[in-house]
Amino acid sequence: MRSPLHETSQSSAGLLLIASVSGRALAAAARCAGYRARVADFFCDDDTKALAERTSLLPGDLRAGIDPAAVLDTLRSLADGDEVSAVILGSGFERIPEVVDEIARHLPLAGNRTAAIRRVKDPLTLAEDCAALGIPHPKFRFEPPPDPENWVVKAIGSAGGAHVGRAEKTPIGHGRYFQQLVRGTSLSALFLADGSEARMVGFSRQWTSPSPTAPYRYGGAARLRRLDCADVEMIADRLSGLAEKAGLVGLCSADFICSSEGWCLIEINPRPGATLDIFDSAEAPLMEAHLRACRGEEFILPRFADSMASMIAYAARPVESFPAIVWPEWTADRQPSGTRLMAGDPVCTIFARGPSAASARRRAGALAAKLERHWTGVPT
Repeated sequence: MRSPLHETSQSSAGLLLIASVSGRALAAAARCAGYRARVADFFCDDDTKALAERTSLLPGDLRAGIDPAAVLDTLRSLADGDEVSAVILGSGFERIPEVVDEIARHLPLAGNRTAAIRRVKDPLTLAEDCAALGIPHPKFRFEPPPDPENWVVKAIGSAGGAHVGRAEKTPIGHGRYFQQLVRGTSLSALFLADGSEARMVGFSRQWTSPSPTAPYRYGGAARLRRLDCADVEMIADRLSGLAEKAGLVGLCSADFICSSEGWCLIEINPRPGATLDIFDSAEAPLMEAHLRACRGEEFILPRFADSMASMIAYAARPVESFPAIVWPEWTADRQPSGTRLMAGDPVCTIFARGPSAASARRRAGALAAKLERHWTGVPT
């Protein structure tokens, strides 16, 4: 199969500026929709450079986050005086929502503004909105719980699993809170919002890749071929209620846990998320749908006949100098040769298709095991 790195278009419908912790998937989606992309992110890896007209390092780092004081100047430098169709913000801005409106005052932002981001990422406000709409949502608290084994610790405004820890093992600090642990099957919904309604793009099963320091580290996701129609209607109705309260626009995602007591909303990510790759479509490009939804225009949703999975391959132990690899076409976010990796660092993203989510996930796992022999030294 071909990875999303290769699903590109040579036509030009305008210039998109992308800022994100990692911008490769957004750049691929822009190219798939026929747009030119210029990207500011933390990596400027070879994949992103192949997709973008120009790349720039986004000031900041994974530990401290994006430097809010330098974002606007970085985007202006990327634009270099050219006409910009839209600015697309990816991961990392939930931690600094105040900078989003500043960007929008100077450049044409396509996505959620500060108020919407704060509303869905603030644990108290989200809990209040869920209660008002009758949406099951875990209890939360700022004080250590008496039964920490039944709680997790999260960072306010963060996304992904790396910031989540077990309450009994993670010290509480500023900007963190406790959320009651809900046990069950995880499901993520990718949706498009227009400020009042949420339309479902699709659903995926996600899994973790635990490490000693990050027990809920993101492992991957597999697109579901179908979900019970009653569940789809119920989830769409609940997300429409939240979209209207927050004024959500464009591509967003929601994480749920399905338990014996039904569907419980865990969190909302008010931006294109980690599953963008496995839902994008050349016939109905999601970047075009995102831009149209942000403008309140009609858009086309993709349709799928099979399942697709993406998973992150992590280094299990340090690699002093990453070897030169002839990367298969089913990989992306590829580690450059010669770099030094710490244990737990991401090596690449792996894609696989199958007739079901389970088979696609198994296939991705098999490909990962085959590929990792190149940097572990295990003979093939």
